[in-house]
Amino acid sequence: MTKLSVNINKIATLRNSRGGDVPNVVQFAKDVQEFGAEGVTIHPRPDERHIRYQDARDLKSVVYTEYNIEGNPIKSFIDLVLEVKPTQVTLVPDAEDAITSNAGWDTIKHKDFLIDVIKEFQQNGIRTSIFVDPVLEQIEGAKETGTDRIELYTEAFAHQYGLGNESAIKPYADCAEFANKLGLGVNAGHDLSLDNIKFFSDKIPGLLEVSIGHALVAESLYLGVENVIQMYLRKLKK
Repeated sequence: MTKLSVNINKIATLRNSRGGDVPNVVQFAKDVQEFGAEGVTIHPRPDERHIRYQDARDLKSVVYTEYNIEGNPIKSFIDLVLEVKPTQVTLVPDAEDAITSNAGWDTIKHKDFLIDVIKEFQQNGIRTSIFVDPVLEQIEGAKETGTDRIELYTEAFAHQYGLGNESAIKPYADCAEFANKLGLGVNAGHDLSLDNIKFFSDKIPGLLEVSIGHALVAESLYLGVENVIQMYLRKLKK
């Protein structure tokens, strides 16, 4: 069965927009696990515009499922991960000013760099995953780095599926099958949602974990707002 890891970056974004500590990201991480999530994902960026480095430290003591920290392995990120020692680190080649992740690694071009970084994390007991596009050559390149897993970058699938193009799943299924044969674990994430997650998970062999944040938080707002409004109305009755 595929595990659901909830990315809580958007909760931190909401908190930071007003200052203070509402919503509290540590409490939210506790809650999503109590509600059944099988992991918590964060993606701290150098400018700390959503998840802060201190959040990563604070969450260590409360995440009792799988703790996944994503990010570009610059020195400050590497130092943070080695300090916190999450269950998994997912390496993402995003630029410092990127709004969100928008490409996978070129595992061939950056092979030597990735080998060194992955080895350091693994020597510290941290499972490694590489964010990759659904290209067979990049999966093969990922194997050469020594990584434990890959994470398939699913934005293209989500976009095409939303347009009715179910065939967009094929390169992902092919890459997952190839990764399985190479002994790589397969994760996936980016723009997966209630609309597409069942189709995706049904078609991807050996899918171990999906990381979902933006859609899950947005869907929670829509699916929960009616209940909250009714709670306010009840409290306002004289």
